[in-house]
Amino acid sequence: MATLTSARDLFAPLGPSYDRWSRLLSLGQDPRWRRFLVSHIAAGPDDDVLDVATGTAAVAIELARRSGCRVVGLDQSPEMLAAGRKRVEAAGLGDRIRLVDGSAERLPFPDGSFDALTFTYLLRYVEDPAATLRELARVVRPGGTMAALEFGLPRGIWRPLWELYVRVGLPVGGRLISPGWHEVGAFLGPSIREFHARLPLRRQLELWRSAGLEDVQARRLSLGGGYVVWGRRR
Repeated sequence: MATLTSARDLFAPLGPSYDRWSRLLSLGQDPRWRRFLVSHIAAGPDDDVLDVATGTAAVAIELARRSGCRVVGLDQSPEMLAAGRKRVEAAGLGDRIRLVDGSAERLPFPDGSFDALTFTYLLRYVEDPAATLRELARVVRPGGTMAALEFGLPRGIWRPLWELYVRVGLPVGGRLISPGWHEVGAFLGPSIREFHARLPLRRQLELWRSAGLEDVQARRLSLGGGYVVWGRRR
């Protein structure tokens, strides 16, 4: 299983090119998935939202643009945060978005600090997903929403096509971009398979409820290639 440290080392060199090539290698789906994630956060200009594993701040920017809320974006990669700060400045949202270095497993915030929380592509990399979900829920006020985006495993006739893409398309596409992207392309398929073998979606939803979330729901996107989970803090 890849850890947060190994994920940081893998993705760190990709910060400046991450958004452009992740959009291409996901066949244009990643931005759409992120917009769907943000659509489940009911926030307004007076609300504070925490975006964990913010990376280059794509979700943080979408949150601020959509609702005018204040966003704190947290990530453990200085390289990704540096790219994110440039994006935030270019979007003219420096007064709405603050990016900080930190770990999802030990959030540097008091209980109930935020009106809502989002995270993307995170649980595959943590040693204890149940404990991480409890820590994320801890900083959300009662009644606030928590929502997450992750890669999924398509089912039925779509699974062989997915396997072909992650076994051949992603590594080859990555090699054409750079050695770093080739490494990511070869890594993602096994990482996604291992995560879902270890923690199927049904079990993930159980962990969300055990962490103090209610009305927990999930929606598969793009034939199951991605999914969003959301729930309300008790």
